[in-house]
Amino acid sequence: MAIRIALVGLGKISVDQHVPAIANDAAYQLVAGVSPRSRIEGLACYSDLGSLFAATELDAVAINSPPQARFALAREALNAGKHVLLEKPPAATLSELADLERIARAEGLTLYTGWHSQHAPGVAPSREWLVGKSVRAVDLSWCENVREWHPGQRWIWEPGGLGVFDPGINAFSILTRILPEPLVLTAARLDVPANCATPVAAELEGSVGEAGQFQGHLDFLQTGRQTWTINVDTDAGRLSLAMGGAELCIAGERQDVGPSREYPSIYRRFAALVHSAECEVDAAPLALAADAFLIGRQRRVAEFVE
Repeated sequence: MAIRIALVGLGKISVDQHVPAIANDAAYQLVAGVSPRSRIEGLACYSDLGSLFAATELDAVAINSPPQARFALAREALNAGKHVLLEKPPAATLSELADLERIARAEGLTLYTGWHSQHAPGVAPSREWLVGKSVRAVDLSWCENVREWHPGQRWIWEPGGLGVFDPGINAFSILTRILPEPLVLTAARLDVPANCATPVAAELEGSVGEAGQFQGHLDFLQTGRQTWTINVDTDAGRLSLAMGGAELCIAGERQDVGPSREYPSIYRRFAALVHSAECEVDAAPLALAADAFLIGRQRRVAEFVE
């Protein structure tokens, strides 16, 4: 039987990615949406989870709300016996995510952290190629225009909203997936606008394994061409991921990695986990973002103007 699923949070990411991924997957039936304000034409929509559960039979929810609200929503869904897919970042804090995993495992339910960038077509072959390689240096440049990708979304500048680490955590999700040795942050500078609680840019330093060096540059005010690149220098040459993992070069040669199908891949994996009632919780990308906030030296910069 198809998995009856509801979308919790009906913003841009739900409309652009989740709705079409579900619609094109026979494993699912999209039965409803939940949002206090937004609606999707042709879909039964409710203002809160209580109203949804009272009116609709369903098996799972995908929670795509701002991260500050995800813990309470996911906990309510798990306590109601529903499997849960969490959009990235899966929670506002590591302790929230750990508690959700505890509940899911105790109830025999699926909790899945859907790090969409880990499903980019260049990620799996990068992971495979890096096995057994000695990493000498990793250079990260993740720069995009917040006004284009998050127009008017004030939550991103509030505590728990992550600021530039909202896109930056996508890079962390790729790095923690592909690197053969752990990435450890050792220093961070966070540029925080005077009217915001979260950074608009960041400079990062760290280590990879025993000898590898890491440098990262995050910028939320990039204009023109957006930049989502990771370069990994090894004893066997350079691996380069571009366009968020959609393009891969190894030793200067472009690799054929196929088309990007991040969200269809997420939903295919979620269906498999639901049918076996397994959890798959990856906290590593969120831990790196938390580390940056813990050790980061803050620098106040000009106010952010929408």
